Amino acid sequence: MSDVARIVEYFESLTPDAVARLSEHYAANAWFKDPFNEVTGLEAIRRVFAHMYRQVEEPRFRVTDRVIADNGALLVWDFSFRLGRRAIVVRGATHLRFNGRGKVTHHRDYWDTAEELYGKLPLLGTLTRLLRRRLAAS
Repeated sequence: MSDVARIVEYFESLTPDAVARLSEHYAANAWFKDPFNEVTGLEAIRRVFAHMYRQVEEPRFRVTDRVIADNGALLVWDFSFRLGRRAIVVRGATHLRFNGRGKVTHHRDYWDTAEELYGKLPLLGTLTRLLRRRLAAS
């Protein structure tokens, strides 16, 4: 199985217990960045993933496309979860780089927090939509 296929399988079957096995897929000094976090090292990345399980219910990643390069990949994904009674889907992409042993050394998530998250929440959503309409070209 390729490095990319292994990491896709890991993300798509991620559970709180699987977060403890992060070292099977990430290098000890791996770097992670998303719109809310920028951390280095396995323990810090574990904390980010574990925090996700405390913040939302039923989180699930589904990789919808992948672009594979020599030592990395771009994964396009849907991240679905529940926030109270509300089901939310966030669409984004992850840029990964692998070391010579097939472990992730660089993990950068790209997604639009205004459109994909804030715009779907009750109070912030109204403000976000108003601001988007006002700033959009006519």
